Amino acid sequence: MISVRSIPLSGFTFDVRTAGDAAGPLVLLLHGFPAGARTYQAVMTRMASDGFLLAAPEQRGYSPGARPAAVADYAIELLAQDALDLAEALGHPRFHLVGHDWGASIAWYLAARHPERVLSLTAASVPHLAAYGQALREDPDQQARGAYLKLLRSDKAERVLLEDGARRLAGFYGEGMPAADRAAYLQHFAEPGALSGALAWYRAMRADLGQLPPVTVPTTYLWSTADPALGRFGAERCAAHVTGDYRFVELPGISHWIPEEAPDAMVDAIRARVGIATP
Repeated sequence: MISVRSIPLSGFTFDVRTAGDAAGPLVLLLHGFPAGARTYQAVMTRMASDGFLLAAPEQRGYSPGARPAAVADYAIELLAQDALDLAEALGHPRFHLVGHDWGASIAWYLAARHPERVLSLTAASVPHLAAYGQALREDPDQQARGAYLKLLRSDKAERVLLEDGARRLAGFYGEGMPAADRAAYLQHFAEPGALSGALAWYRAMRADLGQLPPVTVPTTYLWSTADPALGRFGAERCAAHVTGDYRFVELPGISHWIPEEAPDAMVDAIRARVGIATP
């Protein structure tokens, strides 16, 4: 059973979905955009009896009690520190890490910069940030796929995404996102300040993320062939930026929304990864 608890940290309050064994090792699951912690609902339900504590926070900008106004407050270092602090608050200085989309970006950053805290990494959709940066620089296909980034970083993004009944925002979900989840997210982003908090992640992005060091922890990367945002160029170059044990899982015909559309494959990947990690 999944429950929701509020955790106060550094002047903010984070809403966190939890399931599983409170005494078990922590699996921390980080969501992306335009989604939220419920992106892992199917994954958490399937893993609830595996003996782990599963925790999926509504991250900075998404939790109503953790929504600062300044873009500088959404630098990736701060997003990563939130994850570290949440793990500490849950009683787990070291933990297994799972991330999808922007959550994968934060997870790659955490694993590279704080390997002493991360037991294992399972990243979905977004590859190692150095591989993604290379794709944006060198691959015309990825450049075309990533054209939306300019809109999300612009000062007109809120207006464009929410006008006409949030038609443009709804278009991000495609058919891979269940209708109930899509409706819940659209309702969330219609709340005052919610979309701006999420877009601040993009507005705070820096070019130096493309120089992220290699990841040394045991790592699994999942990429889906029908993802409109992330192409094969970056996916295939991810391995060059992992020096720890590495597995690449390709999911044919699956959209960007791997946790919702292919939860069984994602659970298999997580179970295999956490099973070989050394505490």
